[in-house]
Amino acid sequence: MSKPSPSQGLTSSKSTAPLQRHIVATVSEIPPGAKKIVEAGGRSIGVYNINGQFHALRNVCPHQGAELCKGLVKPLVVSHSPGSFEYEREGEIVRCPWHQWEFDIKTGCMIVDPAMRTKSYEVTVEKFDVSVEEGHVIVHM
Repeated sequence: MSKPSPSQGLTSSKSTAPLQRHIVATVSEIPPGAKKIVEAGGRSIGVYNINGQFHALRNVCPHQGAELCKGLVKPLVVSHSPGSFEYEREGEIVRCPWHQWEFDIKTGCMIVDPAMRTKSYEVTVEKFDVSVEEGHVIVHM
């Protein structure tokens, strides 16, 4: 079986089911810097607008199942030396409301250790493709 092309509307070579489109909002409902939690395909999804680009994450923290998208959205705090810190990537990090685990909204990866993607303990958030068509935000899953 050959690998499907992106034009065939498949999620990846692992899946043979076509992506379903879910209109979840109008663009004006989620201005830059905002989020909206919606139900799509039987799942709770957080849709974020970061500088005009839309991203969607499953609203479940992989740690203990908290509603991840109800957490605070913060910048990434970095330090280049002791006693010094800076803020980067404003509005791109969501922090779990239960235990403060931080995730990159754009990728769904855990901030502390994105390489922690093992079969025994995958630390990632399900991320969905998002498009804007005729003023509507559409989640593909």
